[in-house]
Order: sequence, then C-alpha cells, then structure tokens
Amino acid sequence: MRKDSPRIAVFGATGLVGREILAILESRRLPLAGLRVLASSRSQGTSLEFSGRSLPVEDVASADLRGIDLAFLATSSSMSLDLAPRLLEAGATVIDSSSAFRHEPDVPLVIPEINGELLDESPRLVSSPNCSTSIALMAVDYIRRAAGIRRMTVCTYQAVSGAGAAAVAELEQQARDFSAGRPIEPRHFPSPCLFNLFPHESPIDPDGENQEEAKIRAESRKIWSDPMLAVAATCVRVPTRRAHAEAINLTLERSLSVAEARSLVATAPGVRLFDLESGSRGPEPRDAEGRDEVLVGRVRADLSQPPGRGLWLFVVADQIRKGAALNAVQIAERLAGSDATPRGLVGRWSGPAMVKPSRS
Repeated sequence: MRKDSPRIAVFGATGLVGREILAILESRRLPLAGLRVLASSRSQGTSLEFSGRSLPVEDVASADLRGIDLAFLATSSSMSLDLAPRLLEAGATVIDSSSAFRHEPDVPLVIPEINGELLDESPRLVSSPNCSTSIALMAVDYIRRAAGIRRMTVCTYQAVSGAGAAAVAELEQQARDFSAGRPIEPRHFPSPCLFNLFPHESPIDPDGENQEEAKIRAESRKIWSDPMLAVAATCVRVPTRRAHAEAINLTLERSLSVAEARSLVATAPGVRLFDLESGSRGPEPRDAEGRDEVLVGRVRADLSQPPGRGLWLFVVADQIRKGAALNAVQIAERLAGSDATPRGLVGRWSGPAMVKPSRS
C-alpha cells in the first residue's frame, strides 16, 4: 500500500458504517491521493459530500477495482467474500468490517490499542471485530494485562444501529406511530423495538446460543491469543439508537483491588473511567453517542467470588464508531504509518455535527 498518500475506496459508503468512515476520514485528515465511494445499484446516481466536494456513488457491481491502494469494506459478509479477493488481486490492501474473515487463522483480527503490533507486518487483508467484542475488550484489556482473566461473562444491551439504517428508521417510525395512536408494527426485527427488548435476532445454534454470543467468545480468544479463555455472553437488543451497553463480569487469575482496577481502566488508551465524574451513577447510551471513547463505570467487586478475584464493570460505547468505523480507520492509520497512533486518539470528538450530548 502507498503509505504517503493512498488512493482510498469505501465500499458500502451509503450505510451507517460507511458514512461514519467518511466522516472520520474527513475529520482526521488522513492524507489521501483520491477517494471513491461505492454502494449497491440502489444508490447509483446519488452522491456523498466529503471536504466540500460531491463524490458520485459508484455501483459496486460494475466498478473497476484497479488503482485502489486501500479499501474499506463496510459491506455484508457475502459481499466482502466476493470483493476482498478481487481487490487483493488488483493490488489493494483491504480492511473488512464484516464477519467474513474474522475466524480465518491467517487474517489478523485487530483492535489497534490491544494487538496493533499485528499490523507491523503490513498484512494485505485485516479484519475488524464485532462491535460488542471491541467494546468489551477495550474496557478490560488493561485489567487482563495486570491480573489475567480466567473467565469473562458479558451481557449486552445492543442499540438498533447494529442492525443498520433500516433498523434505526424502524425504531423512529414506531415512536411516531405510538405518538399518533397507530399500531406498532415490526418489519426489520421479529418483535417491536419500542418499549421492548428481545434476544439478539441472529440465528440460534442447536445449543441455544445465537451467533452474536458465539462471536464474542471466538473473537475474544483470537484477539487475546488465548484459545482456552472461558467466555459466556447473553446478547439483547434494546430500544436505543446507536450506543451499546454491556455488563461485564470477570474472574481474575491474580488478586486485584477495585482501586487498582479503576486506575488501570483510567489509564487505558481509548477508554474513559466515567464514574469519577461528579454525581455520575455510571455511563448511559446517550453519553456515548458520537464519542470515540469507551466509557466504563460501576467498577466494583463481585462479592460472590474470593476477595480480589472478581469484578463487575458497566460499559457503554458508540457501536458505529469504536465498534466499527473508528476501529477500521485506526487500522488504516497504523498501516499507513500515521503519527496518529492509537495512544494519541483518546478523548477526541470528531465527525460532522458530532457534539457532546446534553445531560438536560
């Protein structure tokens, strides 16, 4: 890949993650020699704004893939499986945000703050983890480094944005329908989102675990290079727009006090210890919208475990940003040798119209 000023293409550019990648690229001013935006034929004839320019949306099906140095795939797994080999053959480096290659042993699965050294070998294909996995591991990685993790249990409360723009539109439409006295009709999801929650809609295996829960276990083991790590998850869809919340329970290998755990969380790159703020009871989804940081609160002892061996944390993060788009851009920055390394990315507000949410 040309590291000085790559020619970049964003596939799936009109979706939630694709648009967020463009916003982050614009705000962080990653040097680039050219930028193309591509999507399905449904978006043909439309355009997207970038740094004051109007970029025509190309049809993925008929696009010439030559001349691309770096490709972001914000696409479905099936489309990534089709596009990635062709892009690699055409000479591009590929960063894929889908699940298509996450379990391939020769494809690095990367969170730059945790295992970014895998990028130092300049791999041509890099996979970005599932949003729930990224959020959980960002929150507890420094605890793992200090005390080891024997077991991690994660209960997620996942925003509808994880299912795409149509899911966000469905929640908003249900709110309008309720206000107008009309019936609440589910279309994208199997059940109504408004005033409701339900197990994650991904397929369920014969053991009763859904695919989202299985991803958290498998991806955590791969990222941490710990194939024997005990991980259990329960994933739930809730009626929030774009920030996931997670309750995380840890069983530690070595004793660690709550004060030590809080100090470790507070110094972790890309993480903010939220409950040190005056009057805070812990982070909420509205606190995380539009923010790059993973917010961690309610760090406390698990009194059901031996002293110093069990912890609870409550974690919230914008799943479109660190859960997907931001992580992909951070991978690109490290591959390009940018000065904006992960340790320098803490606490930034970025993206057009991204402002700190009001508590009023």
